[in-house]
Amino acid sequence: MIKIMAVNAGSSSLKFQLLEMPKEVVITEGIVERIGLNDAYYTIKADGKKDKQVLPVKNHAVAVNIILKDLITKGILKSLDEVGAVGHRIVHGGEKFAHSILINEEVEKNIEDLCDLAPLHNPANLIGIRAFKEVLPQIKQVAVFDTAFHQTMAKEAYEWYEKYGIRKYGFHGTSHQYVAQEAAKVIGKPLEELKLVTLHLGNGASIAAIKNGKCIDTSMGLTPLEGIPMGTRSGNIDPAIVEVVANKENLSVSEVINILNKKSGYLGVSGVSNDSRDLESGVANGDERCSLALDIQYKRIADYVGSYYVLLEGIDALVFTAGIGENSPRCRSQVMNRLKVLGVEEDVEANNVRGKTTLITAPESKIKAYIIPTNEELVIARDTLKLISK
Repeated sequence: MIKIMAVNAGSSSLKFQLLEMPKEVVITEGIVERIGLNDAYYTIKADGKKDKQVLPVKNHAVAVNIILKDLITKGILKSLDEVGAVGHRIVHGGEKFAHSILINEEVEKNIEDLCDLAPLHNPANLIGIRAFKEVLPQIKQVAVFDTAFHQTMAKEAYEWYEKYGIRKYGFHGTSHQYVAQEAAKVIGKPLEELKLVTLHLGNGASIAAIKNGKCIDTSMGLTPLEGIPMGTRSGNIDPAIVEVVANKENLSVSEVINILNKKSGYLGVSGVSNDSRDLESGVANGDERCSLALDIQYKRIADYVGSYYVLLEGIDALVFTAGIGENSPRCRSQVMNRLKVLGVEEDVEANNVRGKTTLITAPESKIKAYIIPTNEELVIARDTLKLISK
């Protein structure tokens, strides 16, 4: 038996699970949300109870230190030496990494070199790696790449590939892979016989078309900026906008891209927050900009699902997952209502649930829709165990 820490650093969050492997027993799990804000949320499950705190968390390094200290304080670990290995979700693997890999100095440097392609995530992923290396310098660490699952996409998705390695990479691969496998179990058919569209909707959001168990297209591209609008990302825009704004505001291209990554999406349109919960509260209070920010995203989600319906030549099931997909009945309802033309019929009562595997469409619905909670940490732990056992 070995205790493995699976770390999943998002753009504004850090999830973790401490698992006993290979039994796949979760010893404890938790999440730090709203990183970068003075009212961040830190939640940890211990002794069957949830302990939640609101506290300032300046950055991901602070979040890592809070978690490690708390594991000892709560007696979950007597010492950090009990941790046998750490697995990290890494968003961008570029051309270098098509599979999970043990982390060494060269791997760390290559991940750092890819930061420009995932500026909200790879730096946060590296902070996690380096924080654990500082506390436990001898521990084996494994990188599990978001881009790996999407390597099955056809070359028609590539652009300027031979010269610069520019192509559609796709992200949230561990999540899309996991919920697709779980959907097959729930539906009761082999994954190889299903046409699925998986919707990973969180502060970062992406959609994948999965046919016969393989990803054939996904909404994110060379970087996580492509696709639907998200917490702070714009998603797809007319590329000429970059030049127009750069000239009007006297900014460099890099500065404009930084705005599109960090100050757009929910945050830019609403002017309020990058958190969907804040926006839904704003809608309830009649805030039109909050409503607009959400409506733009719902419309874009439906656009992608419609295009994937054509690509897949039909859809057996939609899968909603991640923070918003699992916990926002409003989001799911709005998306399903926009897909009525494809025969999607919401079961309103069934949809009024959070974070639980549930069929949320009516019996007459031509396409089934499910909530399936993701478990990227379990995928990370499995790959970590596999590599450190070799």
